[in-house]
Amino acid sequence: MVYENKQDWPEKYDINKLVTRQNDIQKIIDGDKTSERRNDRYADPGDELVLNGQTFVVANIYPQKLKTITDEEAKQEGYSSLEEYKDAINSIHEGEVWEPEGVIWAHELKKQ
Repeated sequence: MVYENKQDWPEKYDINKLVTRQNDIQKIIDGDKTSERRNDRYADPGDELVLNGQTFVVANIYPQKLKTITDEEAKQEGYSSLEEYKDAINSIHEGEVWEPEGVIWAHELKKQ
């Protein structure tokens, strides 16, 4: 897998840009979404994110190939199935972007 050593990880982006879609923010606040997968790394474990006045802590972060995402992980993203998650990603990015070998960053969140 790419990025097996943390010292090889890319620099992180601004954590405040990790979750920007209001629907996703609400799912996190409601507890229906506990992870956010993005093309870039936005945090380290222990970093805090404030969403609508509520604080969440990044419990874990790791690189992951799209082809390894499971149904359970899609549910952690707030979707009912992996297929629904794939469809949403392709819709958000306006095209077929689900590249199985593509590497994304999984950010697992916990309410503080």
